[in-house]
Amino acid sequence: MSSIEKRKLKALVADEVRFLRSWMGRPLTTGAVSPSGKALTKLMASFVDPGDKLPVVELGPGTGVVTQALLERGVAPGRIISIEFNPEFCTLLQRRFPGVRIVEGDAYGFSTTLKGWVDGPVSAVVSSLPLFTRPPEMRRKLIVDALDRMPAGRPFIQFSYALVPPVPAETGRFSVEHTNWVVMNLPPARVWIYRKTA
Repeated sequence: MSSIEKRKLKALVADEVRFLRSWMGRPLTTGAVSPSGKALTKLMASFVDPGDKLPVVELGPGTGVVTQALLERGVAPGRIISIEFNPEFCTLLQRRFPGVRIVEGDAYGFSTTLKGWVDGPVSAVVSSLPLFTRPPEMRRKLIVDALDRMPAGRPFIQFSYALVPPVPAETGRFSVEHTNWVVMNLPPARVWIYRKTA
């Protein structure tokens, strides 16, 4: 094994330990015991337009696996604003992604937390939040607040392990569609895409 491969493996193990430790301390805010897999993060990023100029808001980046997928998709670092609740993860993200704006705060207070960081419309919202740990009205408020900041048709991208969407579609307000299961992810997950109707 080369020294580069050893460093990558060491970083991967360290991230797993960070996630597990964070989940044990705060299971309702971390929501997963390990970071999402490459197939899932690539799928989530595929719904983001890399050529758009508007900001992309990432919710609950954790150790940055979706952040990395967005960058690999071609999204410019300066377009990404990542809202992370965990201060330890914020420090890690700032070190790993120097061009990305890391905001320590509560993603469920979407508009308030973004104040001063993004005041206009956004291109997409990519969420790794454990929405099912929150009451239905809180989940809905987050999605509605985010969609209100986006032009019609732009995506709010959310993954989950559930059979049903975190928030059902509302006729005349927003639609929801889902991908196939990503069986390469442990546990298998799928992506839900919300869009404001015109």
